[in-house]
Amino acid sequence: MVRKVDHIGVAVSNLEEALKIYTEVLGLKLHGTEVVEEQKVRVAFLPVGDTEIELLESTDPEGPIAKFIEKRGQGMQHIALRVDDIDEALERMRQKGVRLIDEKPRYGAGGARIAFLHPKSTGGVLVELCERE
Repeated sequence: MVRKVDHIGVAVSNLEEALKIYTEVLGLKLHGTEVVEEQKVRVAFLPVGDTEIELLESTDPEGPIAKFIEKRGQGMQHIALRVDDIDEALERMRQKGVRLIDEKPRYGAGGARIAFLHPKSTGGVLVELCERE
């Protein structure tokens, strides 16, 4: 079912300032940015080996990233796990009684199909399931 860690999502207040840390200080290369209107977020992709760090900046003060930062501050927001078949993975989660944030997959950054599992079912960690072609 789970093939690997696809990415780690990090909520940031200011994408440009955060990018300086990740590129100039840590030496990572920016792979690109994208706005995902549906999620009210601007995302920067920083590959690390065969996974990525995704920096997430809210494009709306009412967006989920803005609300996350308001409650918890900047920092790790979620971990994304790559699956072969997200529909099958969601059905398996339902059968195991896992609380789902997304009943059906939706569009995510980088063209992925994604769905989130509720942190109350995953030990306090927001887990994203991610399917890429």
